[in-house]
Amino acid sequence: MLQQIEEPCSLGVHAAVVIPPTWILRARRPQNTLKASKKKKRASFKRKSSKKGPEEGRWRPFIIRPTPSPLMKPLLVFVNPKSGGNQGAKIIQSFLWYLNPRQVFDLSQGGPKEALEMYRKVHNLRILACGGDGTVGWILSTLDQLRLKPPPPVAILPLGTGNDLARTLNWGGGYTDEPVSKILSHVEEGNVVQLDRWDLHAEPNPEAGPEDRDEGATDRLPLDVFNNYFSLGFDAHVTLEFHESREANPEKFNSRFRNKMFYAGTAFSDFLMGSSKDLAKHIRVVCDGMDLTPKIQDLKPQCVVFLNIPRYCAGTMPWGHPGEHHDFEPQRHDDGYLEVIGFTMTSLAALQVGGHGERLTQCREVVLTTSKAIPVQVDGEPCKLAASRIRIALRNQATMVQKAKRRSAAPLHSDQQPVPEQLRIQVSRVSMHDYEALHYDKEQLKEASVPLGTVVVPGDSDLELCRAHIERLQQEPDGAGAKSPTCQKLSPKWCFLDATTASRFYRIDRAQEHLNYVTEIAQDEIYILDPELLGASARPDLPTPTSPLPTSPCSPTPRSLQGDAAPPQGEELIEAAKRNDFCKLQELHRAGGDLMHRDEQSRTLLHHAVSTGSKDVVRYLLDHAPPEILDAVEENGETCLHQAAALGQRTICHYIVEAGASLMKTDQQGDTPRQRAEKAQDTELAAYLENRQHYQMIQREDQETAV
Repeated sequence: MLQQIEEPCSLGVHAAVVIPPTWILRARRPQNTLKASKKKKRASFKRKSSKKGPEEGRWRPFIIRPTPSPLMKPLLVFVNPKSGGNQGAKIIQSFLWYLNPRQVFDLSQGGPKEALEMYRKVHNLRILACGGDGTVGWILSTLDQLRLKPPPPVAILPLGTGNDLARTLNWGGGYTDEPVSKILSHVEEGNVVQLDRWDLHAEPNPEAGPEDRDEGATDRLPLDVFNNYFSLGFDAHVTLEFHESREANPEKFNSRFRNKMFYAGTAFSDFLMGSSKDLAKHIRVVCDGMDLTPKIQDLKPQCVVFLNIPRYCAGTMPWGHPGEHHDFEPQRHDDGYLEVIGFTMTSLAALQVGGHGERLTQCREVVLTTSKAIPVQVDGEPCKLAASRIRIALRNQATMVQKAKRRSAAPLHSDQQPVPEQLRIQVSRVSMHDYEALHYDKEQLKEASVPLGTVVVPGDSDLELCRAHIERLQQEPDGAGAKSPTCQKLSPKWCFLDATTASRFYRIDRAQEHLNYVTEIAQDEIYILDPELLGASARPDLPTPTSPLPTSPCSPTPRSLQGDAAPPQGEELIEAAKRNDFCKLQELHRAGGDLMHRDEQSRTLLHHAVSTGSKDVVRYLLDHAPPEILDAVEENGETCLHQAAALGQRTICHYIVEAGASLMKTDQQGDTPRQRAEKAQDTELAAYLENRQHYQMIQREDQETAV
């Protein structure tokens, strides 16, 4: 494509958020003037102290010279690779592909300060924080230090465990498999909103006696500002146990699932011990000059929360929805008020099923006095705080990006037609097995889907409303749902799938269903993912293949076995695989051929298909042969993955890895598939296999923990 080398690059569909290469100038490394003089060089080995600070003296490899444009919203991406079970390490590669690598930063390599200083003069700058709520707080505190005017708004890609701030701003409770291209569009289109931030000032309580002191307690809070909440009592004690265990054994806390399991176990043991039952006796709370201590002593809470945002404890809503007859206002994250809530063990348990805590007050200032050491937490950062006097007051407001609900809902069939008053839509569901085995491929998943029934919804319905209609399907005795071809009920964990992307489906987080219209995720049919559906083989009206056949140019006719007709010989199957004759192989299999047949060298059909590089035959064998074929070895100890790696067949390697092949198997030379790719000098394939090998190890550990 040399003829295009002089053409200007349009920067693609996300040009508005991409930093143009013309803005980036290479910086010259400053020359050492002492180099020229040998005499001066030998004179002294003492290092002179520089008057410049460490930040000023640091050399930067490039500088930014922006050309402002009102149409541009340049994006700065910060990724915390350790958040949410190391998800960040995987997603950073996608951002490097879509954006200019100079606008994507790994927070483990020095934090956000240097990058923010470098881009401080960029007009209309936006920031995407990929991590947990702690990562967002880190970036907001750095923006406070740098005093950028105006401060760039911050969007969130939730990779943490709780993600309460991300849920509040409509970014969802965690990243699943949404395409990075969609995420970038949401950041560009998002609404700019304000977020209250609160100062915390703690000093020792002079009235506390020596008997109230605790050797393990500290006089300082872990953070002096919070965005989400400040709490003390039961929940802080559980978080402190988790934090101390993770510090001692970080390798045991490398997944979101494992973290939540530990939280649950610690909460249960703390409940049995009753360590926070006397909390009300040791605290005094004054809000806007009004003493709430008598009310708290009557309630006898085991946890008190000072809440800034509506979400808490991984998505619950502890303030609830007070009506007009109550003395309280609905909660907002930008009104300059804190919500003070007390929890007993009963109300804490009720949170998970839609309950709320005891509403105490809404206020602008809090003075909290503790008379003994009590566990506290600030936005999830815990400590055991000695007897103290803590003052909470409004610090400032941060500028954030809230994911917007798209109002331009496209009609089902044509942009020129108005949205109809009612939509009659077929609902089909997909099993998690098919979803993963077919690599999210849209066309194959449509064939593998199980019809559930038909719903009739208003034309402007969002997914929350549509969910209610779908869940009523199987409750209607004479409705459309009664004719569903499967008797298996919907599980509580089902979610919607977006069917409008070019080649694949992706999941929609339940917390974001109110942001999506039905017409935005489907054209003629709504698809949902049910993790507890048995798979396509569970359909009574379908033949046994558990996934659709690969697309082929032929339509083979099955050879029926009548009378004493013998099944095909194994040599016929091997010959079909060697000749890359997909139609013949499919016909032989349907006639009863054994897909696990081996030749004299113990080579399976899959070994032969890999040798010829036939993707269709490989996919067919992966879909229909027993799982044992994946790790079957020939005489020299090679699996089919070893063979594909040595031949540099990247797509076939991807198919085999995604089907569940082991990446740890070694051949007679002791090489893993990754090492075979390295010997073939295919560095990209070796890097891919190394990443998948690491991911496979994490999955195996998670499964062992779950068991």
